[in-house]
Amino acid sequence: MKAVVLYRQEAGCVDLRDMPRPTIGPDEVLVEVETCGICGSEIHIYHNEVSYRLSPPLILGHEFAGVIVEKGPQVQGFEIGDRITAETHAHICGRCRFCRAGEYNVCPERRSFGFTANGAFARYVAVRQGILHHVPEGVPLAEAALTEPLCVAYNALVEKSHLRPGDLVAILGPGPIGLFCVQVARLLGAGTILVSGIGRDRERLELARQLGADVIVNAEEADPVQRVLDLSGGVGADLVIDAAGPSATLKQSLAMVRRNGQVTKIGWGPEPVGFSLDPIIEKVITLQGAFSHTWHTWERVLGLMAQGRLRTAPLISARMPISRWREGFDAVESGRAVKVLLDPED
Repeated sequence: MKAVVLYRQEAGCVDLRDMPRPTIGPDEVLVEVETCGICGSEIHIYHNEVSYRLSPPLILGHEFAGVIVEKGPQVQGFEIGDRITAETHAHICGRCRFCRAGEYNVCPERRSFGFTANGAFARYVAVRQGILHHVPEGVPLAEAALTEPLCVAYNALVEKSHLRPGDLVAILGPGPIGLFCVQVARLLGAGTILVSGIGRDRERLELARQLGADVIVNAEEADPVQRVLDLSGGVGADLVIDAAGPSATLKQSLAMVRRNGQVTKIGWGPEPVGFSLDPIIEKVITLQGAFSHTWHTWERVLGLMAQGRLRTAPLISARMPISRWREGFDAVESGRAVKVLLDPED
C-alpha cells in the first residue's frame, strides 16, 4: 500500500513509499482509512524541528477515521463495517500508576500513531480496541477524522483550565487547535474571546471570528498585549491559551494574563525560552501544560459533534490523495489552508 513515510529523522526525509498491509493482533482491528488530516506536527517532523521522540522509519498521520475491515478474536463491541475513529495512543503499558489511574495519555511507555508507531497516511492502519470510538450517525467520516485535535482543545480548556462564564479568554495562534479552542471557550460561556495571529493568518483570523471570537488581532499590525489590557481595563485576561508554541507567544501570555490568572500552554516550542519567568511569581500565575486526551474526552466530544455544538467542517480547506502530500504540507505550512485531509490510494 502507498504511504507517507518518515524514513530517517533528518530534515526533508519524508516520501511516498510502498509499505506492507498491517497485520492485526487478537485485540486489534484493521481499519480502512477514509481520510487523515495533516497536523502541524507533521510539518515540524518534515523539517526535523521537534523536541518529542520519533521512531523512524514509520508511516505518519494520526488524525483519521475509517471503517473496520478485519477484527481480532478478542475484540468486543465493534464489528466489521463499523465506522470508527481512534485515539492516538497506539500502545500503553497498562501497568504504571498513570495507566491505572486512567491517565494513560502520559504513560511513559506510550507509543503514538505517526510518531512512534505506524500511522494513517495509508490505506490501512491497525488499531487496538481500547482506543476505538464509534462515529455517531450523522457525522461524516471526514469530519470525524478531526476529532483528535478537537479533543486536544477540549482537554486544554475543560480539563486543564479554570474557565468561568464571563471570563476574558485570549487565544494565541489561530491554527486548528486555536480555532477549536474558540468553539470550546464559547461553549463554556466565555465572556470575551480574543484571538491573535500574524500576517499570514488573516483568513484564519476571519474564520476565528466566524466561529465565535469577539476580537481578532494581527500581531504584526497591533500589540495583542495592549489590546487585552484595553479590553480588561488594564487588568489582563483571566485565561490565556498559548496554541502557538514559540517563546514569543509565551512571553506575550505572561504579559497579558491577569494577576492570579492562568496560562495554558498547548503549542510546542523546542527552542530555549530566552527570558525570565519571574512574572509567574510576581503575578502569581498558574502556568499549565495540556497534552493529548483520554477516552472520556473523546466520547464527550463525539457527542457534542453529533449535536452540532462543536464543528470540524469549517476547518476543512481541501481533500487530496496522499500522492499530493507535499502540496498539502505546503498549503498548511503557508497558511493557505487550515486543514488538509489526505485520502489513501492503492
